[in-house]
Amino acid sequence: MARESMEFDVVIVGAGPAGLTAACRLMQKANKAGLKPSVCVVEKGAEVGAHILSGALLDPRSLSELFPDWHERGAPVNTQVGNEHFYMLSSEQGGLELPPLLVPRSLHNKGSYIVSLGKLCRWLARQAEELGVAIFPGFAAAGALFDKQGAVCGVLTGDMRVAADGSARAGHMPGMELHAKYTLFAEGSRGHIGKSLIDRFALDRRRDPQHYAIGFKELWRLDSKRYQPGLVVHGGGWPLGNNGGGFFLYHGDDGLASVGLIVDLNYQNPHLDPFQEFQRLKQHPLLARHLWGGERLSWGARALTKGGLNSLPQMVLPGALLLGCDAGTLNGARIKGIHTAMKSGLLAADALVPALAEGRRGDKLTVFDTHMKNSWLHTELKQARHFVPALHKFGPWAGGAINWLSQNLLGGRLPFALHDRTPDHAALKPAAACPAIAYPKPDGVLSFDRMSSVHLANTGHDENQPCHLRLADPRLPVRNNLPRFNEPAQRYCPAGVYEVIKTNGKPVFQINAANCVHCKTCDIKDPAQNITWVPPEGGSGPNYSGM
Repeated sequence: MARESMEFDVVIVGAGPAGLTAACRLMQKANKAGLKPSVCVVEKGAEVGAHILSGALLDPRSLSELFPDWHERGAPVNTQVGNEHFYMLSSEQGGLELPPLLVPRSLHNKGSYIVSLGKLCRWLARQAEELGVAIFPGFAAAGALFDKQGAVCGVLTGDMRVAADGSARAGHMPGMELHAKYTLFAEGSRGHIGKSLIDRFALDRRRDPQHYAIGFKELWRLDSKRYQPGLVVHGGGWPLGNNGGGFFLYHGDDGLASVGLIVDLNYQNPHLDPFQEFQRLKQHPLLARHLWGGERLSWGARALTKGGLNSLPQMVLPGALLLGCDAGTLNGARIKGIHTAMKSGLLAADALVPALAEGRRGDKLTVFDTHMKNSWLHTELKQARHFVPALHKFGPWAGGAINWLSQNLLGGRLPFALHDRTPDHAALKPAAACPAIAYPKPDGVLSFDRMSSVHLANTGHDENQPCHLRLADPRLPVRNNLPRFNEPAQRYCPAGVYEVIKTNGKPVFQINAANCVHCKTCDIKDPAQNITWVPPEGGSGPNYSGM
């Protein structure tokens, strides 16, 4: 197929914190060096921030490196963390607050801000455009382009107006080839191109398997009597028990609060339903007392890349870099990934500008590795390297004690190495070997059903387009997963995308792709690794407001 093409010095995939920070710093440094590079950012969401979902607590360290005058520039960073509490819940009614001295130092949040990451990314996009960056929302990068030497030389955007059967519809537009001297992949967690590049170039050789969680968030407008700006509540235990994860509640700007649950995707019981776990969490008195009388405004779900330094792939490959959660720079010990993603973008720009000034293209930016190893980002990730495997191996109580020892007394070190070398998808046990879980019906006040939640994600897909959830073997879900695991896709998907229905008395695996909120959990947790998530038509998916 003949395709149009455009030439750029740098193409950046993803208008999240890593990609936009890289774009801004690149233009800042290039302008000082007398260069005028052409830089574009492609974003699959309908607008910048549409697919952005995070708690979110922001350590402003990277933001201050990028724009020391961020406050004067009007960055939407206003509510600083005030009172903070950490709880371990023991049951649907019980639990205890840990005194600050018993909380790992990495989980203290003094100096951080409660923010909407979507709003922050929209602000960063405006700064980038003022610096001369071209931003193209609504264009999904379908795959990487390679030159004759095998180096990445840009991306191909997805075709528009293609029917479900693959035929061209009215207004069909073939995808464009965006050629670049260097390409930065900042797609977020489980980026589909990043995943393919890691495989193609064996970037994860001699690394632990990457580990993930699914994070849920709801945005609530609180009763004014319950609103305490700057309040931060974290915790673990019930309802997840020994399954990894934890909850958060942040009182942010303008009478709003973010409440959420993070569920590690290495859980073993295929009956577990992360969406339902979140809904019943809100019934606990600790959280209910904040939410009573409030109004739920938004809901969303997204995967987190949380393996840390042990699982971090090589971030440098010929002609390209992997940045932020596309690689896995989140600091699991702090439950923070915004400042680390932004720092990876800063380091990318530091490596790119000299290469552009020298007229290079398509080579490996090996100086990035040097910058990375000499940066505070590497120091943070090294100090946190035991945190996630300790919780995976020993659970929230014993693992928490090990992490307290490591973080508070040993500077992130331990006298032994901890690893988790079991991929998340391989952790499931057979359904018959695990207890069933009975979830209460939603009350419509604090807990809600799946479809009303998906509605609040404002997700939308043209249903007459190719399914973006691809099965390597369409028969496998019913043939293998249903009898062995009671087909867990019915539960690990938060949006009701996957169902097993009866047709002529026989089970059929049905995909409701229009519900998809692009969390990528299916691509991660399917025990047979039979599902591959690829981007649908650009602009499809959720459109998160204020998240």
